[in-house]
Amino acid sequence: MSNSNAPAKQVLTVSRLTQKLQWTLRDSFPNLWVSGEISNLTQPQSGHVYLTLGDENAQLKAVIWRSTAQRIGFDLQNGMQVICRGEIDIYPPRGVYQLIIQKIEPKGVGSQQLALKKLHAKLAAEGLFDAERKRAIPVVPRRIGVVTSPTGAAIRDFLQVVNRRWPNLDILIIPARVQGQGAAREIAEGVSLAANLADRPDVLVVTRGGGSAEDLWSFNDEELVRTIANCPLPVISAVGHEIDVTLSDLVADVRALTPSEAGELVVPEKQHLTNSLNDLQLRIRTALIRRIEMAREQLRSIESRRVLKEPDHLLNVARRNVDELEMRMQYACNQQMQQRENTIAVLAGRLQAISPLNVLSRGYSVTESAEGEILSNAAEARLGSHIITRLATGKIESQIVGIEKPED
Repeated sequence: MSNSNAPAKQVLTVSRLTQKLQWTLRDSFPNLWVSGEISNLTQPQSGHVYLTLGDENAQLKAVIWRSTAQRIGFDLQNGMQVICRGEIDIYPPRGVYQLIIQKIEPKGVGSQQLALKKLHAKLAAEGLFDAERKRAIPVVPRRIGVVTSPTGAAIRDFLQVVNRRWPNLDILIIPARVQGQGAAREIAEGVSLAANLADRPDVLVVTRGGGSAEDLWSFNDEELVRTIANCPLPVISAVGHEIDVTLSDLVADVRALTPSEAGELVVPEKQHLTNSLNDLQLRIRTALIRRIEMAREQLRSIESRRVLKEPDHLLNVARRNVDELEMRMQYACNQQMQQRENTIAVLAGRLQAISPLNVLSRGYSVTESAEGEILSNAAEARLGSHIITRLATGKIESQIVGIEKPED
């Protein structure tokens, strides 16, 4: 017989038991830190990361959901010693407990520093820090934009230096938080706002005062760094103190060690520039006066020349030269004519000496046939033919009645 007073059995399903264990574990270990060595690391296409944390005595399954994995700033590897923060949970299908990792960092090295190193290498490879892309700051900007906290010490130091060096300069302050959640986005929005203004500044200063590495961390934000790199305005970055270097400093066109130095770099000292301009003006004036005196001296030298004082003199000299040339040419022509006449006379004398007419004048004659052929041999004559005898004066026509031929 059954005992009616015995307590009823409490029977739990496996699912119910697992659920109770989940609640118990979550309540007992709501937020714990665990250190161990990574093994069995898998990273499927889903984006989740599965791994095992272990030491020399035990192992613990762990999972990093995709939303958390995307924020890890370094590469996970088997054998890496890490420190993880998360909560204990049970995976019902297998009935095993596991650690849901919400934050992970290498043991002995901060995750932020590793993430910063990785981001620095990435941006450097893209050329964002190259000196060739740096732009020059205007010598005297018409308008200066400043992205910073309007209540911080940085803006006070900056304005004090600028107003001392160049009073009443147009300065546009664009308010932004410079540390904490959302600060990087506000600074990036301030840079974009300055670049898109209708009357935008000639140069932009992004600044804040000193602080811890955590306080300055917003200036290492990738979005902010890329916004500064793409800004069409020359950008001066003045973040923290001299020893503080952020990615915003590296990508900016000019890095100032402090907000005060940014004020010295962005604008020259007005009095010093005025003195330089006055000195330059004096040097230009002196040079111009010297050039004017030289020009006047050259003009006086030109005025003293006879060609300008007696312009007819040069013309008279030219006329006299023409007359002299004409006389010389006439003389040369006469000389040539005389020489030609003398030559002709000599040749005429020679011709006269050998002329047949000259021979005839001495008593000689020339006999020709009726056909005009000169007869130099009696054998050429014919009896009864007519001949013509030319004398020095006149001619005689005859008929041959006899021929005496020379003896052989």
